[in-house]
Amino acid sequence: MSSVESLPVSFSTKSVNGDRYIGVVTLDKLSALNALGLDMIRLITPKLVEWRNDDNVVAVVLRGQGDKAFCAGGDVVSMHTAMVNSPRKTPEMLFNFFSEEYRLDYMIHTYNKPFVVWANGIVMGGGMGLMNGASHRIVTESSRIAMPEITIGLFPDVGGTWFLPKMPGKTGLFFGLTGASINATDALYVGLAEAFIAHENYENFLSQLASLDWSVSSVEAQKEQVTALCQQMQSADSEMMPSNNVESHRATIDDLMTGSSIVQVIANFEKADFSDDKWLSRAKKSLINGSPITAHIVFEQLERGQSLTLEECFKLEFNVACRGSELGEFQEGVRALLIDKDNAPNWQYKTVQDVPEEVIESFFASQWPEDDHPMANLTISE
Repeated sequence: MSSVESLPVSFSTKSVNGDRYIGVVTLDKLSALNALGLDMIRLITPKLVEWRNDDNVVAVVLRGQGDKAFCAGGDVVSMHTAMVNSPRKTPEMLFNFFSEEYRLDYMIHTYNKPFVVWANGIVMGGGMGLMNGASHRIVTESSRIAMPEITIGLFPDVGGTWFLPKMPGKTGLFFGLTGASINATDALYVGLAEAFIAHENYENFLSQLASLDWSVSSVEAQKEQVTALCQQMQSADSEMMPSNNVESHRATIDDLMTGSSIVQVIANFEKADFSDDKWLSRAKKSLINGSPITAHIVFEQLERGQSLTLEECFKLEFNVACRGSELGEFQEGVRALLIDKDNAPNWQYKTVQDVPEEVIESFFASQWPEDDHPMANLTISE
């Protein structure tokens, strides 16, 4: 008897008053903490287009299978294999992954219906891209949210150029540079989530979502109803919310991030003693031991992101991602952390002071003319 391998994404519906329904997308790759692969993107994208164009679909919910993770990032192990096989050039697999992932993220940002992400458990990297375009981002008691790309020589992409600069004070820069993990309370404080609801109440939430008055024709009115439901359910679960890290450390974070260059920021960290603070100590370790090239990219990325449109942010990120897949820093970071697991990456430059300015400039320079850029049109029409 032959076995049939299950797909890494499943789709279901929740009935709403007769023929109308809520579309539910479930990431289903438990063995990899629902890490996002190109195969998953190619399943999700056409279904979201279909539902976007179907008047009987009133809303979409995106979640992860299991209790451990919504989505723990992108499938960087497969990317490492592709980079090893295509040295010093952008592998076709990475070109396709980044271009299709960013288009999917952009579609979620611009979706024409209420879009809910149930961000339970680990949410990292590519999971942040799926989460941050949603109109309603729900976190739970086990949410652990991070952009730890500095540890593998990548950078906080998937729209990080757009949403990190919008976080209060210097918290976005801190989040991008240190890969610090934040919880549900922190996510609400920095604007990365709209509501906290206990994970055990997912089915109840979905049922109440289906019972809303979806006959109202305005999308904004529909979103307001979803917001009201989230607030109602949050107040019932508020006693389960974890203690904050970001708000209580806000003054220290803003001080650490003060400076006109990444060199100054690194110096601030090096002078600081966090031996009695585990959360800040971990953040410091990730930054100091992380890729010096990534540190420069993040600092520049967030500076530029303050004045860019969403479309321009994704175009910038595509330029940086393709350049990064050629240079070798990303490949080495994944090798050290996830392949050989020696946790001893041989970064191309030992300190941020050693990184030439022209190297960083090359990441932000486009390889394509403006009217022929792969990200020139992000809208997926069919």
